[in-house]
Amino acid sequence: MATRVLCRRVRFLPGWRKRFTQAQFIHTKPKEEITDEEENKKVLEHQDASFRGEYRHLHKVGEYRLHYNPSSYHHVTRNSANSHSQTDNYEEEQCFSAQAPSCWQQSNRYSVSCSRHLSSSKNTLLDLAFNKASETEAPSALSYNRKPVPPDVKVDTRAFLKCRPEYTSLSLNLTQRPHPIEWVDVLPLLQKVSVLKGRMKPSDVSQFLVELSKLHPDKMPLLLSDQRFIMLLRYSVEHLRIFSELQLLEVLQSFVWLEIPASHTVLDVFEAELRRQANQLTLHQLLLAADLWRCIGRQVPQYLQCLYDSVHLHVGQVGVAELVQLLYIIGEGRHCPKDLIRPVEQLLMRHLSQLHPEEVGTVCLGLFKSQTSLSEGAVTRIVDRALSFVTEMGDFAMVNVLKYLRFSYLYHRTWLEAMAQEVPRRTHRMGVQGLMHVTLTCSALHYRNDSILTSVAESIPSLVPHCRSKDSSKLLWAFGTLGFLPIQSPGFYPSLIDALRKRKAEFQRYPEHLLTGLLGLAFVSQFPEDLVTLALSPEFVYLSLRNSQLELKKDMFTLDGAVALELPQWKGPRLSGELREEVAEMLWKFAQSDVCLKPEVLEAESALQDLLGGDKFVCKRMILPHTRSIDLEVHLDSNGQPVPVNLLCPKQSATMIPSPQSLEKINSGVPITEKLLAQLIKGKNTTDSLASSIKVTPTPCQRLPPDEGGRLFDSVLDLTNDMIETLTKPSQRDSTHQASVCQGFKGPIKIAVQVSSRNHYCAQSQLLLGLHAMKRRHLKIAGYRVVELSHQEWSSMLRKSRAEKLAYLHCKIYDNL
Repeated sequence: MATRVLCRRVRFLPGWRKRFTQAQFIHTKPKEEITDEEENKKVLEHQDASFRGEYRHLHKVGEYRLHYNPSSYHHVTRNSANSHSQTDNYEEEQCFSAQAPSCWQQSNRYSVSCSRHLSSSKNTLLDLAFNKASETEAPSALSYNRKPVPPDVKVDTRAFLKCRPEYTSLSLNLTQRPHPIEWVDVLPLLQKVSVLKGRMKPSDVSQFLVELSKLHPDKMPLLLSDQRFIMLLRYSVEHLRIFSELQLLEVLQSFVWLEIPASHTVLDVFEAELRRQANQLTLHQLLLAADLWRCIGRQVPQYLQCLYDSVHLHVGQVGVAELVQLLYIIGEGRHCPKDLIRPVEQLLMRHLSQLHPEEVGTVCLGLFKSQTSLSEGAVTRIVDRALSFVTEMGDFAMVNVLKYLRFSYLYHRTWLEAMAQEVPRRTHRMGVQGLMHVTLTCSALHYRNDSILTSVAESIPSLVPHCRSKDSSKLLWAFGTLGFLPIQSPGFYPSLIDALRKRKAEFQRYPEHLLTGLLGLAFVSQFPEDLVTLALSPEFVYLSLRNSQLELKKDMFTLDGAVALELPQWKGPRLSGELREEVAEMLWKFAQSDVCLKPEVLEAESALQDLLGGDKFVCKRMILPHTRSIDLEVHLDSNGQPVPVNLLCPKQSATMIPSPQSLEKINSGVPITEKLLAQLIKGKNTTDSLASSIKVTPTPCQRLPPDEGGRLFDSVLDLTNDMIETLTKPSQRDSTHQASVCQGFKGPIKIAVQVSSRNHYCAQSQLLLGLHAMKRRHLKIAGYRVVELSHQEWSSMLRKSRAEKLAYLHCKIYDNL
C-alpha cells in the first residue's frame, strides 16, 4: 500500500515561482499526481513571494552565532548558464550608475543559533525554510507586482570558462548538469536515510546528497519538501565539523543542483564552517567554493575576505586562470579590497598577453562591477589587448570592455573608432541591454558617431517588448545627451516612450528611471505629457524624495524648469515653490565653490567689468538655475550702453548707486593711448579677424597670477585696420557703432555670456551635448542673446594682454548683436 506523506506548504522567493511545483501529497508512485497540471496550479496559487526559515528545533549551543540579511541576497535560478546570465544582467548596474539605488536592500538582521549536537533518537525535524517564513520578515521589495521582461538574447556570462581546461578545478560548469535520475530511483535513497538516521557517517551524508542532487529538475520540489530529505539536511549540519575538505565542497556543490534557496539557513552554518577552515584550504579550493556560492546565488562577503587574504599569501600560485576567476568572483561580490588592487594590477599586466578575448571581457566586467580603478596606463593596455582581437570577441565581452571604459572615463580613440565598425554589423543580433550599454558609454565619453546611433536606433523598436524601464530610460538619456534628433529615426523615441508607459509599475521602486528618461527626452524637446504629469505629481515627488539613497531633487528641478519654458500652456502639476528655491540654493552653493572659482571664469568676469565700467554691470549668476550652470549677465540699453545689473546678483547689495566717476568710466570705456596702441600692434599688419588670429593650444589652462601691466599676457595679437580704428577713436566711432547695432531692440538687451568648456561639446565636434543645447534653447526662449567665449578661443586669450582681452570681448558682444 502506498505510503502517503503530507507535504508542507512551500514559500518561494522572487524568481522561483515558475521553477517550483508541488503536489499536495507524495506517494510511492507519484507520477500521475505530479503531472496533474491543475493540481500543481492550485498549489502555486497559494505560494508566497518570499522564502526564508529558521532552525527552530535546534539546541541552542553557542558554537555558531550567525547573522544574515535575507533581503540582501540575490536569488538565482540555475536551469542553465543562460538563465543564470539573465539574472546577472538584471542585477548589475548600478554598481556604476550614479542614478541607481544600492544593489543591496537593507533590512533587519536576524540572529540564529544552532548546534551540530542533535538528538537523532527523537528524529526532530528541522523547521526549515520549506515550512514557514519568519513572522518578522520584511515585505518583499518586489511587492509592487512588476511584470517579468522576456529575454531577447541568451547570453552566457561564464563563457570564459571554456577558454582553458584549468578552470575545471576552479569553478562549476553549469552547462554540465549530472545525468538526471527519476523519482523512483530516489525513493530507495530516502528510505535508507530514514533507516540509518543517527548511524550515518559523514561519507554517507555527503554521498546521499550527491546522489539526490541528480534528480530531474522538474521533480526537485518534491524532494525539497520530503521530510526524509529535511532530516538529511539536519544530519549534514550535525556532521559539519567532521566533513573533510573534499566532502564539504561536494556537499556545497550538491546544494547547487538541489537548488537550495540562497536565503536558506542551512547555508549559514556551511558558510561559517568554510570560513573556519579557510586557512586549511588551497587557493584552488577557496576559488571553487567562492564559485559555488555564486552559483547558489548567495552573497558571502566574509568568506570572500578570507579568499582575498589567502591571495596575498599565494600570489606566486596565481596564474592566468586563477587571476581571471578571481576577478570574476571580485566582480560578483561587488567589492575589491583596496590592498588587493595593486597586486591584481601587477598580475594583470604580467599575464595580459596570454588572455583570450572572452577572458578580457570577464576581467573588464569584474573590474566594472567591483568599481575597481586601475591606473590609466593599465586600463589603456587592457583596451589595447581587446583591440588586438576585437573582431574575435563575442558581443558580451565587447560590451564589457565598453562598460569599464565608461567607469574609467577613458577616451580610447582607436577603440571607439573600431566600435563605429563593429557595432553596426552586430546590432541585429545584440540584445537591448547590450545596445543600452554601448550607447551609454558613448554618451559618457561624449563620443557621437552617427553610424552607431543610427544602427541602434533602427534596432530598438523591435526590441521594445524586452526593455526594462532601466533600458528605456538610459537609452533615452544617452541619445538625448548626444543630440540625436527625432527626425533622424522617426520610430525610435515613440517606441521607447511607449516602453516607459508599459513599465510604469517599476517606477514605484525605481523612480530615477522615469526622471532619467524624461530628461533625455527634454534635451531634444520631447515632452510626453502623461509621463511628465506622473513625474511632477505630488505622489511621485514624495516617492522620489523619500529615497534617501538618491538625490533626485535636481532631476525633478531640471524637468520642471524645462516644462515651464517649453510648454507655456502647461496646466499640469509643478514642483512647489519651496522645493524649487531649495534646489536652486543648493545648486548655487555648489557653483560658488566650483565653477565660479575657475580661472577662465574669473578672468572673463574681471575683463567684462573693466570693459563695461564696473562690477555693477556684470552679474555672475545662474540665469536659469535648472540648467545647473552659471552665466555672466550683461544688459545694454538701446544706445548700446551697459545698464546696471547688480540688483540681479545673488547675495550682493542692491542699494549701491553708481558714482559719477563710474558713470564717466562707462561712457569712456578703456582709454587707448599711443603707447598702448604701439604695444598692441607691435609692427604687425594683417586683415585677419581677431577670432581667426587666436592660436589654439591643447594644454589645459592653469590658474594664473594677477596681470601686472599686461606683461604676463604679452603675446601676438593680429589687429585688423577696423579694430585699430575702433580702438583709437572710441569717442566717435565706437558710440555710433554701439548705437547702430542696438537699434531695433525694444527695451534693454539681455546678454548671457557663457564661458564654455570642452565638456559642453561632443568629443572633437562643435555639437553641444544635450543639457547645454537645451540651456541655449531656454535662454533664447527667456529673451537672452547668448555670447559664447569658446574654450579654444578664451583659453588662448588668457595668455594675452589685458587690452587684447578687452578688444576680444568688445568684438564678441557687439558683433554678436
